[in-house]
Amino acid sequence: MRGATLFGNIDYRVARTQGEKEAIYALRYQAFLKSGLIPESDDKRVTDKYDDAMNSWVFGVYVAGHLKGSIRIHLLTKECRESLCVDRYGDILNPRLDRGEVFIDAARFVGDPDIDMLELPYMIMRLAFVACEAFDVDTELAACTPEHAKFYSKVFLHKQLTQPATFPGVNHQGVLMASDYKAVRDRLCQRLPILRSSAFERRMLFGVREQLPLPAAA
Repeated sequence: MRGATLFGNIDYRVARTQGEKEAIYALRYQAFLKSGLIPESDDKRVTDKYDDAMNSWVFGVYVAGHLKGSIRIHLLTKECRESLCVDRYGDILNPRLDRGEVFIDAARFVGDPDIDMLELPYMIMRLAFVACEAFDVDTELAACTPEHAKFYSKVFLHKQLTQPATFPGVNHQGVLMASDYKAVRDRLCQRLPILRSSAFERRMLFGVREQLPLPAAA
């Protein structure tokens, strides 16, 4: 994988302006439409209330200055648990959050459907693992289609927690995937060294939000 040599061309940026957000919503629409996840719509954008959640970061992934991917990262704690995964799979996740477990929920994982770059999905998903390390979480979550579950299982060592079932907002069924981050971290970093991050990078990407009862980024 050329990932290590691509960092000079990769830029991760939290969407802060309305223009940055709209570009990401449009990219989601293009990718989800092409993959058959959603029907055509007049506004040609995909967004929901969780994009504005106070415990979320919506990242744009830029290659050579151009938006080519995006992912939404939710930090889930006993006090802050707003995410689609918690709303959809609360029977599984809420008891664990009540016990004090900390999760990262990687949502709206999307890449430009017209770019030919095998490393792009790894460079996008890397943000979830940077977040896991930043907040010393117990578990990394991802909701995906049954077809994509194989990717998460094989590459990122996730386990499937649910059977396929209707998922809000898409034409396909969804499943909940999860990995025991602390148990798989070393193995993943040996397999994919690009997942490693520095303390400086983690602080730059996940600065503390003072209005939330969240752990500080390490």
